[in-house]
Order: sequence, then C-alpha cells, then structure tokens
Amino acid sequence: MSAAAHPRRVVEHVVFDLDGTLVDSRADLAASVNHALRRLRLPELPAAVLAGYVGEGARMLVRRALGPAHRDRLDEALALFLEHYGAHLLDATRPYPGIPAALEALAAAGTALSVLTNKPERLSRAILDGLGLASRFAAIVGGDSLPTRKPDPAGLEHLRALARTAREATVLVGDSPIDVATAAAARTEFCGVLWGLAPDALRAAAPARLVARPDELVALVTGARAGSAA
Repeated sequence: MSAAAHPRRVVEHVVFDLDGTLVDSRADLAASVNHALRRLRLPELPAAVLAGYVGEGARMLVRRALGPAHRDRLDEALALFLEHYGAHLLDATRPYPGIPAALEALAAAGTALSVLTNKPERLSRAILDGLGLASRFAAIVGGDSLPTRKPDPAGLEHLRALARTAREATVLVGDSPIDVATAAAARTEFCGVLWGLAPDALRAAAPARLVARPDELVALVTGARAGSAA
C-alpha cells in the first residue's frame, strides 16, 4: 500500500470506522447502556465489558448488554439507551490522540476521506460535528443510512462510488473484526488500528496491516515519514 515506488499516490480514498478508530466513545456508550439497565432495574456492566459489545450498531450493543434472559425488553431498553445517548454522546467522547493531525495530513495530501460506521447516521454526524471533524469527510454512512450495514460491503461500495475511487485505491481503516470482514467482502484493502476498543480481537482476525499510531497510518497512505502527523 506504500506509494514510495510510484510517482503518484496509490491510496486515493481512506474510509474510516468511527467508534474505536476515530473517536474514543467507550465511556459515553457505557454510561448510556448502564442508564438503560438501571431504569429497567437490571445489573449494570463494566465499561470494559460493554466496549467489547460495540461494533454492530446500537441495537446489537443493547441486546448483548441485556443478555438472553432479558431479550424481551430489547425495544424498551434500546429506546432508553438512545434517548440518553443522544443527550450525552459528547460528555467524554474525544478523538484519539493524533487523529485530528492525521486527518489534516491526509487531506493536505489530497486523499479523499469518508466514514463508514454501524452507529446511526444522526448520532455519528452529531459526534463528528461536535468534535469539529465533520468537515474533513466528504461523506458519512451510518448503520441506518442504507438497507444493510457492515459487514455487508454495500456501504463501502457506496462511498467508493461517491468519491469515484477505484477498489484498489481505497482502504478501509478500522479496529474490529467486523471491519476486517467488511473490507474482505468489498475486496478492498484494510488497515487495522491497535488503539481501538478490542485490539486482541482485531489481532485474532489477522489483518495484513496494523498500525499503532495515527501518524503510521499517514505514512502508510502517503509515503511520508512516520512522526510527521503526530
């Protein structure tokens, strides 16, 4: 994926996952899930446990938190979660260190940037707007933007079409096995980030490329020396 051996960039389009890739949202997600559990008079769960449930959308997050014994209360719990999360999604959520600078460096290099997440689009846009990152992205596809969501490749194909970038010039960047599977389904390159919500699960999915810092991603995409976007 390095552009060093070519006169122009090989990677023209980087598609980012949101939670665990661009932003650390685990505290706000955990607080809202536990709010719903409290309202239903159910035991709260540790934030570290709930972080492992993130990645397949709000409904699946809440379903996993409820467990099989309380699945009949899913709709009620989901409504409680969404109401609370909509009001508190920026209480503690912040970009990961180095992400704003990395996005700036990629944009300066002329790389098209998009977001593909299973979080509802409205909530995703609210987070990116609130953190001052939304203007960096040409398009944002959430879990409810299309009839399907990750790991179905339709969202990634949609973003490629909007950006008019070839499959071989597009890279999906994410932190979970869901993202690995999405890239494979779309026959698109993948780069995993080790600062996310479940690095052990990501490693177990055995992606070909992993980076530990955002500036390493910039170097991989642009051929710049790692450290320039730190």
